[in-house]
Amino acid sequence: MDKVDGSDPVWTIEVNGRSFEVRVPGDTPLLWVLREELALKGTKFGCGRGLCGSCTVHVSGEPARSCVLPIAAAQGQPITTIEGLSPASGKLHPVQQAWIEGDVPQCGYCQSGQIMSAAALLAKNSQPSAAEIRTAMAGNICRCGSYPQILRSIEAAAERLRKDPRP
Repeated sequence: MDKVDGSDPVWTIEVNGRSFEVRVPGDTPLLWVLREELALKGTKFGCGRGLCGSCTVHVSGEPARSCVLPIAAAQGQPITTIEGLSPASGKLHPVQQAWIEGDVPQCGYCQSGQIMSAAALLAKNSQPSAAEIRTAMAGNICRCGSYPQILRSIEAAAERLRKDPRP
C-alpha cells in the first residue's frame, strides 16, 4: 500500500489470478472495488450486511462476504470471483455445469454467491452429506426458493468432481 499527498492509498490485490492496483479508502468494501473499480459485475450486492450471501467470493480459498470485507483486509490474499471460477480451459466449473443441468436459476440474482459457496464446500469436502451441504449453504438466501434444486445440483457436482477431480 502506498499513500501519496493525503490521497487515498493504493492497494494491490490479486483477483482471478491477476494483480490490480486500486486507489480507494481502506474501509471500502471489496464488493465495490470488484464491481466499480474492476468492472467485475458477477458478484452481486444484496443486503450490504453480509447476511444474504449474494456477494460471496473466495478469499484465500475461503468463502467471504465481499460487502463487509474491507479492501485493506483483502490485500495480499488471492481473491476469486464468479468470473474466475472456471478453469483456464474455458470449461465451466462442475458446480456451474450442475447448476445449468439442474435448472437452478429462476431470477438468478443470488446464483453467483450460491455457486461460490458450493464450490468452496466441494473444494474441501468432495462427499458432503445433505446435512453438510445445508450447513455450508446456510446464509445464502434464495428469494425464489430454489433450495431443492440447489441441493440436488451440489450433489451432482460432487459426483462429477469425484469422477474427475480437476475442475
